[in-house]
Amino acid sequence: MTDRILIVDDDLTLVELLSHSLEKAGYRVLSATNGIDGLQMVYKNKVDLIILDVMMPRMDGWETCSRIREISDVPIIMLTAKDEEADTLKGFQCGVDDYVTKPFSFAELTARVKAILQRARKAPPDKQRRVYVFDELVVDGDNSQVTVRGKPVSLTPTEFQLLLTLAANAGRILSHEQLLSQVWGPEYVGEAGYVKRYIWYLRQKIEDDPSNPQYILTERGFGYKLGD
Repeated sequence: MTDRILIVDDDLTLVELLSHSLEKAGYRVLSATNGIDGLQMVYKNKVDLIILDVMMPRMDGWETCSRIREISDVPIIMLTAKDEEADTLKGFQCGVDDYVTKPFSFAELTARVKAILQRARKAPPDKQRRVYVFDELVVDGDNSQVTVRGKPVSLTPTEFQLLLTLAANAGRILSHEQLLSQVWGPEYVGEAGYVKRYIWYLRQKIEDDPSNPQYILTERGFGYKLGD
């Protein structure tokens, strides 16, 4: 089945060029020129990934992303002209799966779309053991669910794959490079900042005290591990 990509951006020229690039790669493309129309398309259509601009009329990308996250965990790529660290962090806090700064290569963006869609569908790394229990944290690879003290935790596909990879390697230290390779794929080689940011966001969601984590532990100079 052909994946559907929704582009939400008020730059009609960019939307046309990006649509052509994605359609050439085999995707079906939908588009909207503002956040409100984009939200309506998410309600009315099954989309597999969203490319979302920040600066738009009626509703900006930050609010649009937050509203989408209230109803869906569909992968989101934030597309923006801003490259400040604070803006990048704001995007990840809204629940985006990737952040691409304009100007960008259409080939690179298409490659990242492919990588994120593969990540969202990725099977658990250990097919013999699909449910991982760490005290009050449960990572259910069969149903793509996470609970803490019996309460469900909402994670993006990338956050879930990162946590699942750590869970499948419980007690083993995984380097930034190993996590990038297993979770993000070869398109993200050298992007250690992604690992650090997502570890931080996971801790905000699953730890009682993120500044003193009990589940995801840092091994300075080496990487991260889940559990003892």
